[in-house]
Amino acid sequence: MGHSSSGLLADLLKQVSRSFYLTLRVLPAAIRPQIGLAYLLARTTDTIADTPIVSPAERLQALRALRERILGNSSAPLCFGELSQRQSSPAEWSLLQRVEESLAVLGQFSLEDQQHIRDVLVLITSGQELDLNHFADVSRERIVALNTDDELDGYTYCVAGCVGEFWTKMCRTHLFPDVPLDDDFLLANGVRFGKGLQLVNILRDLPRDLRQGRCYLPADRLWAIGLAPFDLLEPANGPRLQPLYDLYLTQAEEHLTAGWHYTNALPRSHARVRLACAWPLLIGLKTVEKLRAGNILAPELHTKISRSEVRRILVRTVLYYPWASAWERLFSRPESPGNRVDSEASFS
Repeated sequence: MGHSSSGLLADLLKQVSRSFYLTLRVLPAAIRPQIGLAYLLARTTDTIADTPIVSPAERLQALRALRERILGNSSAPLCFGELSQRQSSPAEWSLLQRVEESLAVLGQFSLEDQQHIRDVLVLITSGQELDLNHFADVSRERIVALNTDDELDGYTYCVAGCVGEFWTKMCRTHLFPDVPLDDDFLLANGVRFGKGLQLVNILRDLPRDLRQGRCYLPADRLWAIGLAPFDLLEPANGPRLQPLYDLYLTQAEEHLTAGWHYTNALPRSHARVRLACAWPLLIGLKTVEKLRAGNILAPELHTKISRSEVRRILVRTVLYYPWASAWERLFSRPESPGNRVDSEASFS
């Protein structure tokens, strides 16, 4: 890939994601550009989908136009002028302004890599389209929830679980194609890896999403405990929601645990890939720990892992990597009421 293309990926990625940029830097060069570009295009589609000041219909139209370009079904130039002007973040403005440059990089990869990138982005955009359609006419005064756990699970697969499959295929193609591994195990747990990270994000962002009219906690689960989505705006209802919220935290932990098993199933000689997997898992686990400690409905709640905590995670993983037992102890789920419940049975 050309120097200018590498510069585009590095420049934009550094702007739009502090945490993922760390992951990308440690990845082997053989898969770094493909995963970097897929992330950039996914962030571009996400920026389109999450521009609330533009109508859902316009965002859907822009999202579909970009998807057609990604798939190679259209060559019509993209112009996201109005969407760009609505961005408060300079990084997201750059994503939209430079979308043609990102699309040009796609054509520089092998046909197999292009197909893998297109496959994952079709799934991601389908999840974003579902989101836009389901939450098309919402506000703080009109909160809409997903309906069932199946809807929540399908959404987390489309926007994140499919990334685990994509990651696995990239690694198998370019890093260890001939190593005997259980591919079914890797693909299944790669999906759970992504779902776990997305579920953590959903639980962390609950107060903010509610004030935008979106509730990703399923309505049937809320009704079963005597709550409506609108009731979640009131912090005093936190204790009533807590048992259900704890079940979802436990489910997120179990998905992250599957991600840890995935990480340790990768060849130990590929330390860079295993570190790149371990970092978001450990950050996610730390986030779950923090979420268990506060009022989950407090509007001021903004659970975030500090830079110093991230640095500590990075340093410990690198230092402990040569010792398998010390490495295994890095992923330690804290004891909690939720961990003593069979959450799979609870969600059946």
